[in-house]
Formats: sequence, C-alpha cells, structure tokens
Amino acid sequence: MWLYGGLMDRLSDLAKSLIHKHELLISPMVRLELQYLYEIGRISEKPDVIISDLSDRINLKICEKDFNSIVDRALEISWTRDPFDRLIVANAWVDNNILLTRDTNILANYIHAKWES
Repeated sequence: MWLYGGLMDRLSDLAKSLIHKHELLISPMVRLELQYLYEIGRISEKPDVIISDLSDRINLKICEKDFNSIVDRALEISWTRDPFDRLIVANAWVDNNILLTRDTNILANYIHAKWES
C-alpha cells in the first residue's frame, strides 16, 4: 500500500534497495487480503486497481506458484494463526524467496523476511 500511495519514505533503506534489485512478486493471498481491507473500509481502492497500477509503475506481478505446494508449507507454520500471514510466508518459503515485511512476528520466524529500519 505504501508503494501504491507513493510513500517511499515509510520503506526501510534495505526494502528500497531490494525493490530496485529484484523481480517484484506478491502472493495471490495479498490480493484477497486487500479485498478484505477494502470491504471493511481500511483502504479506498479495490485490490485489482492497486495491483494493476503497481504492475504498470514497477512491474509488480502476482506469483503463480502451485497452491498445493504453498499449502503444504503453510501446514508447517505453527507460529501464527493468521491465515493471510501463513499463506503469504508459505508462498515465499516454497522457494526460499525474500519476503519484505515490517511484521515483527514474520521477521522473527521466517529466515528470509527482511526489513531493517
């Protein structure tokens, strides 16, 4: 959402660097989480508007990994009960991808989670 809103100052220097150096993918679960945030009024745009805009501006793509592989990994995650976090982390974990997040629980439990302030 910060990228969509142009709020680059909220990103850590490491996050900015990684965004510029790597292909940007999001889990399909992010799309669903954005829909929930839209439905409860926490964001004002629908997810497809946000994702389409970021796709045009920064070449953001939705990851197309096999969902059963993601769920297999999610079944191994016991440190959170949040289904969004579980599937988003599992999506990254399938191929040991970097996951940019400020979430302290994810940072403490997924070795490839990155943020640094």
